Amino acid sequence: MVSGARYLVAGLILGAIVLSRGVSMPSRDSWPGHALLGFLMLGVGNGAMVMAERWVPSGMTAVMAATIPFWMIGVEALLPSGERIRLLQFAGLLLGFCGLTVLATARSAPMGATPSQFLSGALLIQLSCCGWALGSAYSKRHARHENAFAAAAMQMVFGGLIMLTAGILLGEFRVVHLTARGLGAWAYLVVFGALVGYASYNYALKYLPVATVSLYAYITPVCAVILGALVMHEPFSRRMAAAIVIIFTGMLVVRRSAGTFRS
Repeated sequence: MVSGARYLVAGLILGAIVLSRGVSMPSRDSWPGHALLGFLMLGVGNGAMVMAERWVPSGMTAVMAATIPFWMIGVEALLPSGERIRLLQFAGLLLGFCGLTVLATARSAPMGATPSQFLSGALLIQLSCCGWALGSAYSKRHARHENAFAAAAMQMVFGGLIMLTAGILLGEFRVVHLTARGLGAWAYLVVFGALVGYASYNYALKYLPVATVSLYAYITPVCAVILGALVMHEPFSRRMAAAIVIIFTGMLVVRRSAGTFRS
């Protein structure tokens, strides 16, 4: 419910910004496609991840979610008009994944989940990755002639409504407990996680190769480690520094193998 509410609010805000700048929203005949994208990328992609993190440690979640680039380039390669996989791209993704594994194992902590709960969480994370990959592949083809931010607003509205509905059906409203700190975190996610994050991803997906866009899955945990050290004074070891170097080396390999970006 919290995730659904933040995407719904962010979608309405972004839609208002887009309209205020004189940009048209997607036509009504394209709404089913945007609803499908909202379901795949937010309902499945974000919703399954949120549920999984009840049982899977954040570091391990980062490793499991780092399979997103492999899902994305795999789905793209299977499509008739998709981008072909280059050997150097795959090598760079694999190198980055190895670095992320080193980084995550330096941070992971047990959560007390049962083996069946952990397995359920792991499966939910892969379901999340699959939904995000399928949605990304479809998005790259569905909104070619639409404003990227208008499309993102529409998808967030549909995705938010889908997750809110799912939360209500699961009875989550019975355990809602509002606090100032919780509302502050929610507002932060509305702005940076949705308005900035998802809208930027949608824009990048329209103009950059899939393999390059997928690298966000490697950047996010690196940012979390650095911010944790700077803001929360969390430990930052040589192992973490080495892992970050490995990750960025893998990203550089993928970037060089992706060729020239489309303008």
